[in-house]
Amino acid sequence: MRFAALARPVVAALALGIAACQPSVAALPAPLPGAAVEAPPPARGPFVSAANPLAVQAGLDVLRQGGSAVDAAVAVQAVLGLVEPQSSGLGGGAFLMHFNAETGETVVYDGRETAPAGATPELFYENGRPLSFPDAVLSGRSTGVPGAVAALAMAQEEHGRLPWGRLFTEAEQLARNGFVVSPRLAGMIALTRGQARTEWANAYFTRPDGQRYQAGDVLRNPAYADTVAALTRDGIGAFRSGPIADAIVETVRAEPRPGTLSHVDLADYRPIKRDALCRPFRVYIVCVPPPPSSGVAVLQLLAMAEAPAVAPALAQGETSAEAWIAFAQIQRLMYADRDRYVGDPAFVGVPVAGLLDEDYVISRAALAPGLTGAAEPGTPPGGIFRAADATTEPAGTSHFVVVDAEGDAVSMTTTVESVFGSGRMAAGFFLNNQLTDFSFNPTRPDGGEAANAVAPGKRPRSSMAPVIILDREGRLVGAVGSPGGPSILAYNAKVLIGTLVWGLPMQAAIDLPNLVARGSSFGADTARFGPTLAEQLAAGGVVLAPNQSETSGLHGGLWRQGPDGWAWDGGADDRREGVARTR
Repeated sequence: MRFAALARPVVAALALGIAACQPSVAALPAPLPGAAVEAPPPARGPFVSAANPLAVQAGLDVLRQGGSAVDAAVAVQAVLGLVEPQSSGLGGGAFLMHFNAETGETVVYDGRETAPAGATPELFYENGRPLSFPDAVLSGRSTGVPGAVAALAMAQEEHGRLPWGRLFTEAEQLARNGFVVSPRLAGMIALTRGQARTEWANAYFTRPDGQRYQAGDVLRNPAYADTVAALTRDGIGAFRSGPIADAIVETVRAEPRPGTLSHVDLADYRPIKRDALCRPFRVYIVCVPPPPSSGVAVLQLLAMAEAPAVAPALAQGETSAEAWIAFAQIQRLMYADRDRYVGDPAFVGVPVAGLLDEDYVISRAALAPGLTGAAEPGTPPGGIFRAADATTEPAGTSHFVVVDAEGDAVSMTTTVESVFGSGRMAAGFFLNNQLTDFSFNPTRPDGGEAANAVAPGKRPRSSMAPVIILDREGRLVGAVGSPGGPSILAYNAKVLIGTLVWGLPMQAAIDLPNLVARGSSFGADTARFGPTLAEQLAAGGVVLAPNQSETSGLHGGLWRQGPDGWAWDGGADDRREGVARTR
């Protein structure tokens, strides 16, 4: 979506009860303490925030060579797939959001995996009953056609400034010469079951002395080096035919429970370029990917946050139990709607406009103060009531943000789905288990179809929701995102409210305790709330329990005025191992 020339009419048409503001310094985040207020210059890089310092360094190196934000994103992903294989990689999928500073256009490159042509709605059924989730993950049936590299290739062809072949140098060198195993990777390698103990993972993660690799050891991956060398030479074609494609198909079709992914599926896969889904929030424009991403749910929550029934409580700030309770209640409403209605728009009608309709949002928010227990899904305009959801979303995702010297930006969430994906490796990288993101139960009792049922060529619903933030004139303000399975939506919303409502620096907003309210329970970073606030929350009906989903890995930045002038206020989640750097 382009805002440079269309900001005013778009805002007028889409505003959810928010008065349009005139351009001013107030259209950017509040200055940090000690800063004098002045008109903002355009946001410019270099800036990189990602979950591993080696990946951040690779991105900065590309930016120093004159590369674009997308060029740097290719380098970041190539290194993350090597040094953080539990979270993302060449065998996974992604949503890449791109902001073009020259045109003001924000677009999405949808690299979500697709079900192979041989997939059926009963993909994860055996003997008439659904497989257990662990059995489904470890099967060849769980792997969708990888899309992350294809999405990067499409974006780089349109926005790259350096040759594609120069973007994999750091990844190839690290793979051939070895990299130091980080504590978080070592912890995943030490897992005693599941994907960490498949035949492929055992072969990769076992040292010559028979012991598992530990933190501080140097791990080499010559097969990965050969793969990125092939990408350097042949581009995305290396994934569509030849030795890499052969390895992927062979691995997916191995026992137990082989999948149907074929060479034709790999050759036919194409990413989709989509318009970003953007809506006003306070004095900002918040942009997310459209379905099959669940970005619409983040926008719905932000709209509810401004509704009369919620806004006064939420405005009390991060130390207020009343604010956190309000945040939890609108999450429950958001998740109920997301789980019922969001799927691949090529296969099901997703009522995006209805979910964001002003009257509907206000009516949903009005339920928040009196809500007890799990929320029921509403009936948005245009919504078709579908089967109750039976989708399980595990942990294995990463997020990064890049801004280049021209002011172009990338906000990209990338995943192999579970930890080490399916646990199966081909050509030096893990393959995704993304198809377990479909509903295992494809129908409701009366035979109606679930929105997220399996179908050939279909993209499973995703909680990935990378964010780009603009002001009302379409200028870049910031970008943020997180891993976390279904909790991504709560994590992203926490940071957006923390920075844009409560006025916190990016790092402080990331450091806030996580609170995830989906269904009847409240998952949280219980220790970070502290006993006093936890007691106040319990008195208000929000009884905290340890969060059972993947922890956050929030990374992002805001263009903000500080004591030394305008600069990136960056943040990296200390629940991971990343950094945010400008040099």
